[in-house]
Amino acid sequence: MPLSAVQPERYSELLDTKASRVATQLAPFAAPPPAIYPSPPEGFRMRAEFRMWHDGDGLDYVMFRKDAPKTPVPITAFPIACDRIQQLMPALLERLRSNLELRKKLFQVEFLSTLAGETLITLIYHRQLEEAWQAAAATLRDELQEAHPGLSIIGRARKQKLILGRDWVLERLEIGGQQYSYRQHEQAFTQPNARVNVNMIEWARAQARKLEGDLLELYCGNGNFTLPLACHFKRVLATELAKVSVRAARDNLADNGIANVEIVRLSAEEVTQALAGEREFRRLGELSTPLAEYDLRTVFVDPPRAGLDEATLGMVSTFETILYISCNPDTLAQNLETLRRSHRIDCFALFDQFPYTEHMECGVLLRRR
Repeated sequence: MPLSAVQPERYSELLDTKASRVATQLAPFAAPPPAIYPSPPEGFRMRAEFRMWHDGDGLDYVMFRKDAPKTPVPITAFPIACDRIQQLMPALLERLRSNLELRKKLFQVEFLSTLAGETLITLIYHRQLEEAWQAAAATLRDELQEAHPGLSIIGRARKQKLILGRDWVLERLEIGGQQYSYRQHEQAFTQPNARVNVNMIEWARAQARKLEGDLLELYCGNGNFTLPLACHFKRVLATELAKVSVRAARDNLADNGIANVEIVRLSAEEVTQALAGEREFRRLGELSTPLAEYDLRTVFVDPPRAGLDEATLGMVSTFETILYISCNPDTLAQNLETLRRSHRIDCFALFDQFPYTEHMECGVLLRRR
């Protein structure tokens, strides 16, 4: 997204246009009028990454346009980032420019921040990092922490990861009057727009209040939805393939004292095979409640942009209720072509995770016909 597209004064107009387009796209599936959840017009992104451009003694954050992928565009301001990232960007750049050890072959900078006030900066290099780098990075962290407590720095190079502080940040979200804490790990998926993420979780919880039985969750990530949904079900079986996310989800369950959820490292394809009795998985044997004893009536899915594959679609269509969060209306529409044969859409919501772009997050509650 070019920064020229960021037009806060037109935000409501742009959102209305985008929401109308997506609602029209899903109209053939008899979706009711959507509830629309807007984003703050500025300061909404909790993540940002920039290439670093070296020109003699000059050093700048840059991005590249799709139509000119080899022409760097210097970034002097980034109004869509949260306040903490916006404040850190110039402070970090000033220190990088003045320190040869920190800037030498620096390729990329990544920021990850939270509403709870913690930030992680990852510096990525095209060289191995030695003791001199660690000493310079420790000084950098000390200087930045004076104005920005709760700051960690990671240095990355090929087969190398050096951590000053922690490799995760703590997020705290208030959902339905209750506070949940999350460990969000560096280079693991997290929702980029924290305030809209709260809207998404609260919407999903509102749908879950009406449901019975146990919950199966696919693509659970670090437990973003899992933790707040757990109170509405007797038991939750949550699955995720990425090891770092599984570890974070288990830590988050423990940190929040949630005991009715079990996390299993399985892909959606493997879950489908297990439920169909096609394969046995040793990891399922570690469940305190055997898979066969779960009363799985609801499935919650938040798949990647490609949506659900054919086998997973067939599996979820056997459930009484499907809660589907989609980051891609196009693949959601493709999946609904199959799911409409067995289910109807009872509730529909749109979440503007990515203002000033064509992207729109969707939520649908589907019930068996």
